[in-house]
Amino acid sequence: MDPCPFVRLTVGNLALKIPVASKPARSVVHPSSSPCFCKIKLNSFPLQNAVVPFIPPDSNFPDSQVQPIAATFHLSKSDLDRLAGKSIFAKKLCLKISIYTGRRGTTCGVNSGRLLGKVSVPLDLAGTIAKATVFHNGWITVGKEAKGSSAQFHLNVKAEPDPRFVFQFDGEPECSPQVFQIQGNISQPVFTCKFSFRNTGDRNQRSRSLQSEAGSSRSWLSSFGSERERPGKERKGWSITVHDLSGSPVAAASMVTPFVASPGSDRVSCSNPGSWLILRPGDGTWKPWGRLEAWRERGGSDGLGYRFELIPDTNGGMSAAGIVLAESTLSTNKGGKFVIDLSSRCGNGGVGSNGRATPGSATSPVCSPKGSGDYGYGLWPYCVYRGFVMSASVEGEGRCSKPTVEVSVPHVNCTEDAAAFVALAAAVDLSVDACRLFSQRLRKELCQQLELLG
Repeated sequence: MDPCPFVRLTVGNLALKIPVASKPARSVVHPSSSPCFCKIKLNSFPLQNAVVPFIPPDSNFPDSQVQPIAATFHLSKSDLDRLAGKSIFAKKLCLKISIYTGRRGTTCGVNSGRLLGKVSVPLDLAGTIAKATVFHNGWITVGKEAKGSSAQFHLNVKAEPDPRFVFQFDGEPECSPQVFQIQGNISQPVFTCKFSFRNTGDRNQRSRSLQSEAGSSRSWLSSFGSERERPGKERKGWSITVHDLSGSPVAAASMVTPFVASPGSDRVSCSNPGSWLILRPGDGTWKPWGRLEAWRERGGSDGLGYRFELIPDTNGGMSAAGIVLAESTLSTNKGGKFVIDLSSRCGNGGVGSNGRATPGSATSPVCSPKGSGDYGYGLWPYCVYRGFVMSASVEGEGRCSKPTVEVSVPHVNCTEDAAAFVALAAAVDLSVDACRLFSQRLRKELCQQLELLG
């Protein structure tokens, strides 16, 4: 089945020049000596903020210098149709940017930044599904100062095709659902999921696909997580296996570090997170592909903190070291999206927002035929993912969650590629339950028999 059309609209290469002559008489500090930021808005999409670097007035922004992407909007076919504005009364689509001097945030309920000016970039998204389009690349005058002394704002706005495979769970991961591939109004089953408990005395509860590898996998499982038995508040042993339509296991997610309440509390803390291994079949056994850590954030946000990293295969010598691809927080109340998007890491020396490096010349891993066990890991660390990789919808606590998974086409070369992302999405979704306060009872599908009897 064909992928779904998507367009990625990006805003980048931001810079600000403010001539000394433009300094207002009442200002104590010239804007160039204080932080600058902007707010980027596209219709009803969530507002995005970005830092704007200041450059000296006599400097020219080198077009060859690629800066981190400041904002990205991911547009589906339905989004594009809506933004096109079929009605004759619809206003012309524009990207609106407000530039501020000063620090972001509020003081006593009042915005602390001072509005310097606004910029509007007209957009015509027709045809962007098929070809890349640059809407603006250069300087724009902002502010209302005298001619010749106005501030100059540099930006690059472009749209490019970003086709994706879309997968939809038809039930909650703990209920062992089917997974469908979606293309427009057409859907067809591609995977089945089997939820089970790995650390239980009843071997019959395990997925049959994991029983054969149980002995061989236990040795390396201990090197990535903990099999420790802890009395009291803990959730452990959850596992979900993804099968193709022939019944063969093509990916799995296994909880290797229990989700344990920190001392004196009923929450999983950042200092002692639970973790999952995302596994792929190879050489007659499971091979670790990635690791997901999750915990419950403290404070007013009370969100789900997570960190996902890829694990290289060091020629048979398994190592717990990996490369972090995603690290953020989701609202446990409203939910949100788990996203792996490395766009901001490309072109700035390979440094992402979390300060971790990724080679700027990196390319997607090469995937070999199904089950061979050779997934291009020998090219690490240079053979890694780039750009938008995947996203998965996550519902808040107490809500029925049927994750939708989007995977960029360049990152899917075989069945196991897609299945690994589906298993990762299931692990993220299950982490919301694993990180629930221990004062709250989980649904019966997530409780082992001994817990139910207790």
